[in-house]
Amino acid sequence: MEELAPGHRILLGPGPSIADPRVLRAMALPLLGQFDPEFTAIMTDVMKLSRLVFETDNVQTFPVSGTGRAGLEAAIASLVEPGDRVVVAECGRFGLLCGDIAERHGATVTRVRSEWGTISDPDSIRAALGAAKTKMLIAVHGETSTGVLQPLEPLADLAQSYGALLMVDAVVTLGGCRVGVDRRLVDVAVGGSQKCLSCPSGMAPLTFNDRAAAVLGKRRSRVQSNYLDLVQLRDYWSPKRFNHHTAPTTMVYGLREALRIALEEGPARFARHRLHGDALRAGLAAMGLELFGTEPPERRLPFITPVVVPEGVDELRVRARLVEDFGIEIGAAFGPLQGKIWRIGTMGWAAQRAHVLLCLVALEQVLRGEGHRAAPGAGVEAARHHYAAAGHAGGDVGDSLGAGGIGHV
Repeated sequence: MEELAPGHRILLGPGPSIADPRVLRAMALPLLGQFDPEFTAIMTDVMKLSRLVFETDNVQTFPVSGTGRAGLEAAIASLVEPGDRVVVAECGRFGLLCGDIAERHGATVTRVRSEWGTISDPDSIRAALGAAKTKMLIAVHGETSTGVLQPLEPLADLAQSYGALLMVDAVVTLGGCRVGVDRRLVDVAVGGSQKCLSCPSGMAPLTFNDRAAAVLGKRRSRVQSNYLDLVQLRDYWSPKRFNHHTAPTTMVYGLREALRIALEEGPARFARHRLHGDALRAGLAAMGLELFGTEPPERRLPFITPVVVPEGVDELRVRARLVEDFGIEIGAAFGPLQGKIWRIGTMGWAAQRAHVLLCLVALEQVLRGEGHRAAPGAGVEAARHHYAAAGHAGGDVGDSLGAGGIGHV
């Protein structure tokens, strides 16, 4: 068996995203023991940085060792007890997932379903919350299966009015657009390392406020999962250093650097994601491709673009050829959208001009082989025009690679 040498890929799907080179360098640093004073200081750094990225003062802010789903399950398993009523705002694959996790932990789940490609309707959620006493309202901030960005303020108001906790899946949005945990009155939020933070998958930043901590402290039964028990995890990440598990050292290094980079870039990071996503969408439109969904731009994820597969085009063959000929990976779809849309991600370090233009060139070439005709170069020209109109002169790839960081707007 030969030395491992995976092929180079430009990851432009819904996740994982391309890891920032600075994150990978941090992950190559020497290992430390989990209770080494240097490592516990790094853990403290991660908590401080996570608070800033979540925009919260919550003391109880730390990562769960696992993917975003582990963070979601830790929150639900720890805050929901068998028999509790949970309302889930479901408008895509990940709302469906949260409902499934809650049911597996014994909750009585009421699903407020909206058509895939639309946001969850606050009036329907109000009716569901008013029907019976509810422990928790779960909403997905960024539904990666459809590209929808859910407004949180109306849901927070409803949760407060009906005495329910508001839990938010921010796995894809953390680091890509404003989450604003405290300002939006979110009680529990869960992020992920492998999306807009441009860190490999394996850590799920999580935060919960005093309202949620009070619920956790009043549990009538023991949390059914030992590994995902927030009581123990909180103590592990606190000065108590409760010996719960051995944190994945290199992932903690990587997450620290990813969070540090996000804060270093500041609010310009959100504008960068919007700029490059809009340029991609301008190019796709010029190629005669239709975007999935009817929500206005402010209710769409800036960095996930769902594209309708043209009539007569083999969606799987297109994705395969993009990988084989150009080393570009875009995403397929779930459930009722499977085979009907592609999902193109411009997240974190991938949100760069060169990646957008290369994606448009590659897609034009591959689609021509499928019989889809567009004016040669129309997509690239439209994207360039968008950049020019936005005052973006280019050069971000050279700047970012030279500095080992993220391209600037």
